[in-house]
Amino acid sequence: MSRVELRGVTRRFGKVTAVDALELDIAAGECFSLLGPSGCGKTTTLRMVAGFEDLDEGEIVVGGRTFSSKAANTYLPPEKRGFGMVFQAFAVWPHLSVRENVAFPLRLRRLPDAEIDRRTLEALAHTGLLDAAAGSPDDLSGGGKQRVALARALAINPGVMLLDEPLSSLDPHLREEMRFEIKDLQRIYGFTILYVTHDQSEAMALSDRILVMRAGVAEQVGTPLEVYTAPASRFVFGFIGLSNFLEVELSGGAARAGGEAFRPDAGPPAELSAAGRAVLASRPSEIAFVDEGGLPARVVRRTFLGESVDYGLRLPGGQELRVQAQRGAPGPREGEACRVAFRRPAWYPAQG
Repeated sequence: MSRVELRGVTRRFGKVTAVDALELDIAAGECFSLLGPSGCGKTTTLRMVAGFEDLDEGEIVVGGRTFSSKAANTYLPPEKRGFGMVFQAFAVWPHLSVRENVAFPLRLRRLPDAEIDRRTLEALAHTGLLDAAAGSPDDLSGGGKQRVALARALAINPGVMLLDEPLSSLDPHLREEMRFEIKDLQRIYGFTILYVTHDQSEAMALSDRILVMRAGVAEQVGTPLEVYTAPASRFVFGFIGLSNFLEVELSGGAARAGGEAFRPDAGPPAELSAAGRAVLASRPSEIAFVDEGGLPARVVRRTFLGESVDYGLRLPGGQELRVQAQRGAPGPREGEACRVAFRRPAWYPAQG
């Protein structure tokens, strides 16, 4: 396993800065996810770590060794970095057996035949592919092909594993299954993981820490619990988990939406109260139906989701809220009036 450090890493494409002075320190053996919307710079960052993209500024240090540095004119090509890599495309060779797909990078390294056999069989065993070793990867499901790609990366005994949207082409059930398999493989092999995804649930399930990126900039780095419960910005709040943003007026310790006054469990900070306007951010699961107090609303949609019931509410003044309650919990019917209270809201400055 290896520590990975990014120091002021910047990458530009013409006038567009894809990654802007990024600073990261990823511990050896950590599973670290780069999360964000399309075009935020997460894949460019991974490609720079892999050596597929050079830097415009900064340096990348792995295990105490400088792999890329513009100032020092240092660049180590991808094939000499010793990383395991798995991408969204399975990239298996149909003319080779499953076993030979896994052995191929070891043959390129001209390892002894006995070492190739040992590593190949070990990787096949840990990915559940021994029974399929002699067959063609074309005979496998999408999950099976992705296991071949994982086994091939594992066979080189990498200190760092780079994973770029590796599960996005799988169906939801296989995707969930493969998440746990990746974590199990990390425990067995002990490698450091850099994992790129736009799927927040994937990042939350896999990661020790998450970097949330936006327009090439780090918005927040933290544990899954930290970025969910203490988002550093309105963008992070909106990107991680389901969210509501309610524009309110503030006066006399109360908030008003559409002319209706209510008192959330936690009020806004003093600087927002002084401004007289703010945005109340809330999770659908942290809004409760109440008999008294709260904010009046009307149910315009009620949807059963299995373990929960999802409500769409319209508030005075026309703003809308999404509320989720546990299955079986009492709640209003579609078309009925109701009242809601906000538990643990976050507050952000009003826009405009």
